[in-house]
Order: sequence, then structure tokens, then C-alpha cells
Amino acid sequence: MQKVVKKEMIIKNKKVTGVEISWDNGQCVLIVADKGLLACGAIDSKVMEKFNFAVAVSHGTPEKPLVTTGDLLDAKITEATSEAQNLGIIEGMSGREALEKLL
Repeated sequence: MQKVVKKEMIIKNKKVTGVEISWDNGQCVLIVADKGLLACGAIDSKVMEKFNFAVAVSHGTPEKPLVTTGDLLDAKITEATSEAQNLGIIEGMSGREALEKLL
């Protein structure tokens, strides 16, 4: 059964929108900010690179999947498009740190 949850959040006095999507065999979570997107590995950063879009990606594991926006904020960044890197996002920083650069 599918489930979609939209969450309006305030990060550093700026409004962002989180989306948690789940279905029988998986899930996807992302947070949309003014300058780009913080997302799980279901979002292909190589495709987003072609659109010159700032995207920071974290990957979950079967043992520790990224299901909620909180999971995504706590996870480490594993990929960043050139536009995200131009904003100061680097691999290894937390999702929260990356999101603050996307505000």
C-alpha cells in the first residue's frame, strides 16, 4: 500500500517542504528548499546534473533505510551535483548541514 506524507518544516527561519513516499517494497524521501533538493538515493544526481540543479543525496542501506525527513537530515551526504558543490555542499557532511546551504 502506498503512503505519501508532505511535511512543511522551518529550518533556520526558512520554510522547506519534506515529502516521504513509501510503497510495499521501498520508499523515497526528499526535502525541497529554495536553492535545491536534499534527497535519498532514489533521486539520480547524474540526471539532475544535466539540468544544472543543486541536489545533495544520501544513501540508506537495507539495515538503515532513509524513510523519514529526520532520517535524511541525520544521514551523511554521499553525492552532490556541481551546483550543490558550488553552494559548499560536500560528501560526508550531514543532511542538515547540506540543507542549510540549500536555503
